[in-house]
Amino acid sequence: MEKHIVLLPGDGIGPEVTKAAKNVLQAIADRYHHSFTFESHDIGGAAIDHHETPLPEDTVKAAKKADAIFLGAVGGPKWDQLPGHMRPEKGLLGIRKQLGLFANLRPVKAFQQLLHASPLKQEVVAASDLLIVRELTGGLYFGEPRERRNNGKTVVDTLAYERSEIERIVDQAFQSAQVRRKHVTSVDKANVLESSRLWREVVEEKKHQYPDVTVEHMLVDAAAMKLVTNPAYFDVIVTENMFGDILSDEASVLTGSLGMLPSASLNERGVGLYEPVHGSAPDIAGQDKANPLASILSVAMMLKHSFGMEEEAEQLEAAVQEVLDEGYHTADIDLVGGTVVSGSELARRVVDQISTSDTTENIMRCYV
Repeated sequence: MEKHIVLLPGDGIGPEVTKAAKNVLQAIADRYHHSFTFESHDIGGAAIDHHETPLPEDTVKAAKKADAIFLGAVGGPKWDQLPGHMRPEKGLLGIRKQLGLFANLRPVKAFQQLLHASPLKQEVVAASDLLIVRELTGGLYFGEPRERRNNGKTVVDTLAYERSEIERIVDQAFQSAQVRRKHVTSVDKANVLESSRLWREVVEEKKHQYPDVTVEHMLVDAAAMKLVTNPAYFDVIVTENMFGDILSDEASVLTGSLGMLPSASLNERGVGLYEPVHGSAPDIAGQDKANPLASILSVAMMLKHSFGMEEEAEQLEAAVQEVLDEGYHTADIDLVGGTVVSGSELARRVVDQISTSDTTENIMRCYV
């Protein structure tokens, strides 16, 4: 199978983790006789430096032609003093909009080796395995008007949703639940917001199309509390843009390391942008300390969601598990009795696992 992938290394540690992602993709291609081609483009702060815009037109054109896009990270203090429209983060928001990436999928799964590093008690977080499905292109972040009035004493932000926007993200959540544990928690603020009341209406209508999936409604404040008291309760959480932003960041600390968390942003054609949850970490950029595992697990999501390569994705996830089982990790992960290695060394060990391990045995070990 032939696939073309656009790489957007971005800023800080972005280029380092992007290199790791490319190396594991090449290892998968070699093992399974696929052909992956790559091209790199600027985004974020790097694009500002080279093109005087956080999202060059060439980057958008290339991404629109790609089968999938991998993004490393954007942002850093170097660009903090720039006006809002020139901030690196505008590049990420812009490409999401340009590509119609309406669904952000963020899995949060506990790794046994890292349970002791979680801020929650081990018995609370141990069985955590949830997926947050966040609407990505509507709501408060994109509403108009947004302005200051009355000589700056009054501000207005607008929260707007079309029914069609809610319908497609709710469909995505139900479909995701069908291949998991078949339980959807729809999170809203229907006791206060009209947009949430429409959201709840759509979920109630849609649930009849997915009779094998159980659905419940939960107010966002209750969901936030339950995430830290009983995260294993959740299977799939679906919610609007701002609530999803907050809840996914809250959930990201459960596993004990941001360096382990992948994400995917998909459009209606199945083309996705894949990126690690961690930021650009400029304090360690260029020092080969960056944990590449979130990027590698984001590649596994790419294989699964954009390419339909289920076996290859499972092989990659199993390779990560095997490397952790052997005790290898970067300094950001606290593995008792483990061996600290550089980011490039950790990625190389994952590549070696892909290239040399028995496929069936390795996958089975991952899911035992």
